[in-house]
Amino acid sequence: MGIRSRPRRSLLAVAAALALSTGSGASTTARLSDLSWLAGHWLECSPRGEAMETWTDGRGGVMLGLSKSIRKDHTSWELSRIDETPEGIVFFASPKDQAATAFKAVSITTGKVVFENPGHDFPQRVLYVREGDRLTGRIEGMLDGKPKAIEWRYRLSPLDATCAIDPQTLHGEHRR
Repeated sequence: MGIRSRPRRSLLAVAAALALSTGSGASTTARLSDLSWLAGHWLECSPRGEAMETWTDGRGGVMLGLSKSIRKDHTSWELSRIDETPEGIVFFASPKDQAATAFKAVSITTGKVVFENPGHDFPQRVLYVREGDRLTGRIEGMLDGKPKAIEWRYRLSPLDATCAIDPQTLHGEHRR
């Protein structure tokens, strides 16, 4: 009878559905050590100005982050942390003078992590991608009914590195 083949197909269908529901990689087995590639001091020198982001390693069960952007007449900053929680890996972002917002990891692969909070005003997604000594940070989502994204392209740098910024153009080059 053909009954024996049905359980096998059902098992495969259930396995496929479970794999899709975990967001391609961020299962409850994900660990902070899966994000060890994020640790370091990252610096972006661009016509927009200087942006830096620094992440600790995950020892002690938490990664701590600090970011600061310096523009012509404006400085912004954010304190962040990434925790292992019962719900999985969660990124908590606390921009200047604001309460923390939680974003759950929906995808963790080697050199890439995607965090989401569909209920947040903006952003709804936070992404980090590392390729060698480069790190791309990106926030994206809908704002006022329109898609919006902001991206930073960092380079791994010594902790005390800054940008040599030309005050006329705000164009920066890495400097140690």
